[in-house]
Amino acid sequence: MKTLLREAAGYAAASLTALLVDVGLLWMLVSVAGCPYLIAATLSFLTGAWVAYALAVRIAFTRHRLSDRRVEFVVFLGLGAIGLAVNVTVLYVLVDRLGVHYLAAKGAAAGGTFTSNFILRRQILFTRRLTGP
Repeated sequence: MKTLLREAAGYAAASLTALLVDVGLLWMLVSVAGCPYLIAATLSFLTGAWVAYALAVRIAFTRHRLSDRRVEFVVFLGLGAIGLAVNVTVLYVLVDRLGVHYLAAKGAAAGGTFTSNFILRRQILFTRRLTGP
């Protein structure tokens, strides 16, 4: 349980930092560059995912199921695609259907993406390596 709490706290710190990058870039792309918000949300989310991975492997997770970090990052991003789908869906519903400001909607989407990404990534990537049969 202690390991789980330590990993969750480290992942929360990594995710908060990534979220700040994500939201900052989202705001810049939409408000400054005039980019459509769903395209901007995708680009900012992917940038945040890179930050989340870089920090998570340094401060949250000490065990790695995969030995090749490049493959691990690709799987990390693949699992993040689930989070991206949650993120874009929540943004679309809240902004286009309910009229919520895109930054407020991003806050609502962040909780769902954090939870799904932590559970999936921890269980699939950051556990002990599987040993032989």
